Amino acid sequence: MPAYNKSDLERRMHGAVEALKHDLQGLRTGRASTTLLDPVHVEVYGSNMPLNQVATVSAPEPRMLSVQVWDKSNVGPVDKAIRSAGLGLNPIVDGQTLRLPIPDLTEERRKELAKLAGQYAEKARVAARNVRRDGMDALKTDEKKHEISEDERKRHETEVQKLTDSTIAEIDAATHAKEKEILGQ
Repeated sequence: MPAYNKSDLERRMHGAVEALKHDLQGLRTGRASTTLLDPVHVEVYGSNMPLNQVATVSAPEPRMLSVQVWDKSNVGPVDKAIRSAGLGLNPIVDGQTLRLPIPDLTEERRKELAKLAGQYAEKARVAARNVRRDGMDALKTDEKKHEISEDERKRHETEVQKLTDSTIAEIDAATHAKEKEILGQ
């Protein structure tokens, strides 16, 4: 049984790109996005629950989020959770609805967020390179076990490198787009 598995490498590299895209979604760009509140957890019913399990989050306007709390008794804990989440948001309570105006980003904050996007990208590139290394090691192992020839190993190594190059290009494109969005270009 050969150790090299191309579909497994593709799956793992795709996973690195998806993880990066998820990380980038959490970065605030000055526009309202419902994913902004994904990390918020609320202390209700004696347990710590994600916000989306106690309220509906929507973006009725480009610079406003709306949080519709289902149970009236949870409005206070939801308000407290959003304020203490470190997102720089101050909810305006209106009955069972909390309105969250999205403040303008300062130039300094934009640069910090762009830098953070770059760090996320580097983490994804390292993950892709680790997958490439695993693939190359598997090919060398298969060749040593005489399961594939040297020519096959070289052909597969070229495939792995192409896969890595395309994955890193995808990572760079996603990061570049997010940095442009953050810096408002």
